[in-house]
Amino acid sequence: MLHLEVTVLNLREIFVRPVRPCEEQHYQKLMQEHHYLGALPKISETLWYVALWGDQWVGLLSFSASALKCTARDRWIGWNFRHQYDRLKLIVNNSRFLILPDWHISNLGSRILSLCQRRLNTDWQKAFGHAVVLLETFVDPQRFQGTIYKAANWLYVGDTKGFGRTRHGYTATAQSPKMVFLKPLQADARALLSRALLQSPYCTGGCKMMLNAQQMQSLPFFFAEIPDPRRAQGRRHRLATVLAIATGACLCGMRGYRAIADWAKSLGKGARQRFGCRYDKGHYLVPSESIIRDVLIRVDPVHLDRALQRWNQTYAQHDESLAIDGKTMRNAIDDQGHQTHILSAVGHQSKNCYTQKKWGPCQPKTTKNLNAPTKSRWPSPCLTPSILRARM
Repeated sequence: MLHLEVTVLNLREIFVRPVRPCEEQHYQKLMQEHHYLGALPKISETLWYVALWGDQWVGLLSFSASALKCTARDRWIGWNFRHQYDRLKLIVNNSRFLILPDWHISNLGSRILSLCQRRLNTDWQKAFGHAVVLLETFVDPQRFQGTIYKAANWLYVGDTKGFGRTRHGYTATAQSPKMVFLKPLQADARALLSRALLQSPYCTGGCKMMLNAQQMQSLPFFFAEIPDPRRAQGRRHRLATVLAIATGACLCGMRGYRAIADWAKSLGKGARQRFGCRYDKGHYLVPSESIIRDVLIRVDPVHLDRALQRWNQTYAQHDESLAIDGKTMRNAIDDQGHQTHILSAVGHQSKNCYTQKKWGPCQPKTTKNLNAPTKSRWPSPCLTPSILRARM
């Protein structure tokens, strides 16, 4: 390798590209020899890059799946723990960055990092089918100061606690804490990751349950006989429509008033019409978050229980087996000060929740044959205002 005095003009000749399959063995060999952490195998979604000047390799980079948990990162994003695991794929970790020997030249590292940032989102979508909105990396302060990342306008958001991942969980004692740096790839990355409901192309995980047109259109009829607890003055949306939209959103995996409202806003014209939304000036209007919250708090749970039981009996005929699952609900305390336990029965084929029983002991998941005789039926429906409030 020649020792070169690279000028600003020379730096513009540096370019980066993904490592080709035939080059991966050479890439791993160089990483193992020159990086203090050694080589890193490809696990899950991973892209390797090489930086070149002419035909000579000058730097190596690895981008892989984000850390499962990072307090400093999660605090900076401000996302809800219910959303976190569905959206980790939108974050990518710069797991390795190596400038090869004889190429430790001023501004070279920042140049290489900048070139990778420009093309990473496009390469990631091409390789794995989804976008990337945030980059993260961890820097050992005992070895480095993170100068390259600071020069590339990465944000220092704090330190890790120092516990490392092992095959059996985490290390028993804290080791060397790492500096956490983040780089948003778009201006609204922080707000996008903490949003209640993601839209395409960012929606990569979470529940995939869908309602068909017939189910949408039928829901309001099952709630039509429920008395409206609101004053007649100022009602903008029918009670049956609000309850139908809230139920549809929960069946599709939404959790929280804001998520339900966002799901309602995402409905197309046909779906809004099937739910019986109010028509005004050429548009079907959906209830706002405040209206949804007000209705779910005030509606009589007994009436709602009966309506949902009737809907389940009509549309839950295609399941041959049930999955029984027990959960302890987070931050849900009843009037006696006891923590709430819920036992749920979910259909394997339809994905519908048949019923939930309060105070059911938490048991491992089992499968129940619907054709087998049963001693009793679950007394509570799949969705009640009290359960909704506990989840929210």
